[in-house]
Amino acid sequence: MNLGIEIGGTKLQVVAGEGTAIRHHFRFTVDKSRGASGILEHIDEAIQQIPAPIQTVGVGFGGPVDTQTGRIATSHQIEGWAGFGLADWLRERTSAERIRVENDANVAALGEATHGAGRHFRQVFYVTLGSGVGGGMIVDGQIYHGMPPGETEIGHIRLDKTGTTLESVCSGWAVDQEIRHAIADLSTDSLLKQLVGTQKTGEARFLREAFDQGDPTARRIFERIADDLAFALSHVVHLLHPDVLILGGGLSLTGEPLRAAVEKILPTYIMGAFQPGPAIRLAELGENTVPIGALSL
Repeated sequence: MNLGIEIGGTKLQVVAGEGTAIRHHFRFTVDKSRGASGILEHIDEAIQQIPAPIQTVGVGFGGPVDTQTGRIATSHQIEGWAGFGLADWLRERTSAERIRVENDANVAALGEATHGAGRHFRQVFYVTLGSGVGGGMIVDGQIYHGMPPGETEIGHIRLDKTGTTLESVCSGWAVDQEIRHAIADLSTDSLLKQLVGTQKTGEARFLREAFDQGDPTARRIFERIADDLAFALSHVVHLLHPDVLILGGGLSLTGEPLRAAVEKILPTYIMGAFQPGPAIRLAELGENTVPIGALSL
């Protein structure tokens, strides 16, 4: 039995199984006020409920990690993780022969490359558009690593010299904020404004429905997202030239319109010799992307 763990800023998932066959699945909401210790208590609780001996443990952590030591570098969302030896902590609580701690975007990339949208490709680049923006590169079934504590941080690619990053305009919270500001001065006949209503968070989830019904504000925001994402991915193409680019995370749930728009725009930003560019796919594993990737570590 293998153990897979996803540690994020808002959710914790612990699964046990093999490959895509998940036999035990535990999900917890992260209480930020309890910091890292609260998350560790939940992991301990889940481990106690798994009957079979644990052979391997894989962790996808939402932040930079030292993959060589299994130590957390830091977390930008939860207090108490900086310098924590997570692999050592897990070693004390399981009989696992192998424990690997990775950045969650790398783990998601591995999940999609081995069991999801990238399974028929050799070189896979995955970008997650969630509360933040991250990336992972898989070559021949292995995670590409740079110098610790991280690599492939596409969210920090600058879109201009003023410091605008991909994460600052294409993460879920950034799009939420953009929608919030855009609809503030619109009349009540605005479909996007009607859909959002009194919501003060998660506005991005209404973007696809408004876009499909021709709302002009939704279309403008959608086109801006696709353009900025395609521009950032053009740097990935020029540096790494993978076989496929996979779009994942909550914002990718806007679905085929986003994929098609990026596919159309990307060639305008890449050199002629690399035309038409890599295949572009939507992630297939949903919320199990990181847990399944963790089981594959």
